[in-house]
Amino acid sequence: MKTRELGKSGLQVSAIGFGCMGLNFSYGHALDKSEAIALIRQTVERGERFFDTAEMYGPYTNEEIVGEALAPFRDDVVIATKFGFNIVDGKSIGMNSRPEQIKAVAEASLKRLGVAQIDLFYQHRVDPNVPIEDVAGAVKELIEAGKVKHFGLSEPGEATVRRAHAVQPVTALQNEYSLWTRGPETNGIFDACEELGIGLVAYSPLGKGFLTGAMGKDSKIAENDFRKLLPRFTPEAMEKNQALIDRITAIATAKQSTPAQVALAWILAQRPWIVPIPGTTKLSRFEENIGAADLDLTDADLGDIGQALAAIEVEGNRYPEQLEATTGR
Repeated sequence: MKTRELGKSGLQVSAIGFGCMGLNFSYGHALDKSEAIALIRQTVERGERFFDTAEMYGPYTNEEIVGEALAPFRDDVVIATKFGFNIVDGKSIGMNSRPEQIKAVAEASLKRLGVAQIDLFYQHRVDPNVPIEDVAGAVKELIEAGKVKHFGLSEPGEATVRRAHAVQPVTALQNEYSLWTRGPETNGIFDACEELGIGLVAYSPLGKGFLTGAMGKDSKIAENDFRKLLPRFTPEAMEKNQALIDRITAIATAKQSTPAQVALAWILAQRPWIVPIPGTTKLSRFEENIGAADLDLTDADLGDIGQALAAIEVEGNRYPEQLEATTGR
């Protein structure tokens, strides 16, 4: 597996990471614990070294799975997790990034993961009720105590990134970024990463499955699959967005690859400090995904993709209004 440095932090990770959320959370179909552990270990055997989880996934159970699965490989892998919510009776009841909460979450995550130090600790969403300087200060204390190595933010606004970075250098931003979600290019996130030496970890790089070409207007989405709530996954939106898949598929066919590989290779081609973290419950899909690291898109290929993107207007917002409001703050 090729590696990349997240910004100028010195943190080297797999060029394509593994998003663990979907193993047992959000997508309707959950693997049982033994299946999830086996899959994670199979990815390590194939060179994967960067794993992403969060206390909110489950909640808690995803961290436990990741911790148990990676225990034999602890010195060879990078584990990222996240804080930032009030979780009561298994449900989020709002955000909480008060310093005492951050420290309590860190202790709990260390235990669930079975590690002495969290490699990368993200604020899951910016808490409007807590100054970002206080958040960064709390993580700085955890770093000084040896409990955390690197600080990250997920879905912040550019000004927040800069304020946080002034207190404790930010190693990585985890924002949604893909062929059909390109906000970081224009909302100041790319600019901040470039200027401050921060890496971008792109979540949902395959458009929550749509960019693989495996979904369409006739796809049945389970009631407990969170995509059921997303505007882009209505049958009408998927039908209109099929034009994007058709163009990507044509390029993939010409490259003797798959739409998923083209989508991931396109992300890798944008900046050397971007690392996508697709998730899957199938080993074959993981192997397909990491194959994208060896897919070289030429300038002509990138030009073709750029023309396709310019000609197609994506139908539907990425989140419902309430969830969208938690991003970019």
